[in-house]
Parts: sequence; structure tokens; C-alpha cells
Amino acid sequence: MHYPIKVIIGLFAATLCLSGHVGGVQAEAPEKSKTTTTPPPGGVPGGTVARAATADVQHGKTLFKENCEACHQEEGRGKPGFAPSLTNPELLTAASDRFLTATIREGRAPTPMPPFGEILKASDIQDIIGYLRSYSQASVIGDQLDASPPGMGDPHLGKRLFAQICAGCHGPNGEGYESSGSGTAIGKPGFLSKASAGFIRYIILHGRSNTPMRGFSGPGGLANLTNEEVDGLVAYLRSLRN
Repeated sequence: MHYPIKVIIGLFAATLCLSGHVGGVQAEAPEKSKTTTTPPPGGVPGGTVARAATADVQHGKTLFKENCEACHQEEGRGKPGFAPSLTNPELLTAASDRFLTATIREGRAPTPMPPFGEILKASDIQDIIGYLRSYSQASVIGDQLDASPPGMGDPHLGKRLFAQICAGCHGPNGEGYESSGSGTAIGKPGFLSKASAGFIRYIILHGRSNTPMRGFSGPGGLANLTNEEVDGLVAYLRSLRN
């Protein structure tokens, strides 16, 4: 079938328009929005935390190098017996922004971790947290852990277990590095006033990779603790606040 030349030209022009070409030049796609969001306190319940803007992460990295890196080492990888890793995925999954903010702002008395609340602005602290979170793409469940029930564990059972499987690294009473162990001070008020029972339970079960702290769940754990035993350890540690 033969079409008039005007019809052929019209069909060709329509084809160019549909394919995004005008006058032989491909039309540009609309520019994607460059808007980013900073993470709300505690992240997004049940989902991946909103990522901080690139500029805020870079600012956080600069602040980290100036204020934190001397102890926590480059990229926050930590040093056993000196300062803990801050960029392992288990910590970044379990720690709410509330927990991290309070730790940076108030420090961890009585340990060498000082308070930075009078040195850094609130926005500076959030930028440091954004920088730390840039090392993990995992969902942040800190808010859910902080809101979970404290449990009804037996602190006497927990005390016995702590002496058997925790004291070698964390010290007989959780005093941490001052006992010449490789573990952090989990029996001090600077930690226990900020860490929820859910956070402690999660770290006991899952550990913290790239540190001596391995999890206590499953055949690959340091020990395969029952729920009752984990709750006992949590109850014992929480009792040390008193």
C-alpha cells in the first residue's frame, strides 16, 4: 500500500516526538530531585533509616576525625582494650539515635570517654551519627529495641553466667578496660543509663563483628544461650545500675 508523502512525513515526525527526539537532538529526561533527608531520632521503625545528605556526612567525617578518631581509630573501627568499634553493623542496627546522641553528648562516666555536649552543637552530633551510619545499609531497629519490655530474667542466674562467660573480657563487675580486658565497661552507669534492655539483649545474641565480642546464639556463637539465660544476663546487668 502506498501512502501520500505528507502522511509519511507526519508519521515520521510523530515517531521522533514519541522517542524524545526533536530536530535530531534527544530530549533530556527531567532532572531527579536532589533533596535528601536526614535521619529522624532513632531512625525509621521497621525500615532502613533515612540517609543523611552527603554534605552532612562529610561534615560528620571531619568532626569525627577531629574529636573521635584518636581513640576510636580510622573509620571508627576501634581497638580492643582501648576503644570500641563504632561502625560494625550490629551496633549500627541496634543503636537508636537517642542512644548514640546521649553517648556523644554525655560521655561514658566513669571511663575515658568524655562528654562532648559543650564542645559540639546538636547538629554536629547528628552529622557524626550520620557519618557512622553511612558504614551500614542495614535497617535500624534501635527504637523498637528501646521500646521492648525489659523482661523478667533472674539476676542471680545472670550473675553466675556473667562470671563464667563475660567477666574474662568485661571484668568481674563489668568494669571494662580498667580490668585489663578487651571488653567495654558494660557494668558502669555511663553505659547502663543509656542502653535499653532490648539493646543489651540484641548485642548478647548477635555480638559485634570486627571485635572480640561474638554472639551467644546458635552453634557459631561463643555459647548457645537460651532465652532464659539471656534474660538473666540482661537482668543482672540492669541491676548494676543500683
